[in-house]
Amino acid sequence: MRKSRAEASRTKENIIDAAAATFRQDGIAATTLIELMAAAGLTRGGFYKHFASKEEVLAQAITHAIDGVAATIGTAVRQRRNGTPLQRVLDAYLTTQHRDHPERGCLFAAIGPELAREGEAVRAAAAEGLERMLDVFQQDMTRADAVVALSASVGALMLARLAPDATASKTILQQVRAHLLDHLPSDHVDA
Repeated sequence: MRKSRAEASRTKENIIDAAAATFRQDGIAATTLIELMAAAGLTRGGFYKHFASKEEVLAQAITHAIDGVAATIGTAVRQRRNGTPLQRVLDAYLTTQHRDHPERGCLFAAIGPELAREGEAVRAAAAEGLERMLDVFQQDMTRADAVVALSASVGALMLARLAPDATASKTILQQVRAHLLDHLPSDHVDA
């Protein structure tokens, strides 16, 4: 029995959602199509009904992952009224929860180095995602300051995941947050 277009669309979205989480959790190279489809509750055979290649699903998973993180940070910034916009962004990004759940977090902190080695379509999707994340971070800063804030935050999250214990990990997140707040102006925008 054939699926309706709506069912096929839901299945494809389910695969993209599972792919976004699985790639962030396990890495690109380590994720096989069998594992990706199992995470979506499907068999490998159905993959090629929706995607031509692993690269295609990865490119779409990048967009999906960035949309989710941007929405989460955007909601946190809008809901909180205290602190500068930069403080609110950092409060949403530099958290132990974000550190502990790469499958739901920032794609760049989870698999950034792998993305840089992928094909053109994946790098293009990642570049678009980078611009979207810079927009989220920019808030009331210059673009250059947003690049610094995002770069330091991605690096802090990566290092916090590598730290030898929870105390050292949390210290990395706190120190980077404090340094960014002390050194980046957050009360102006680009002209």
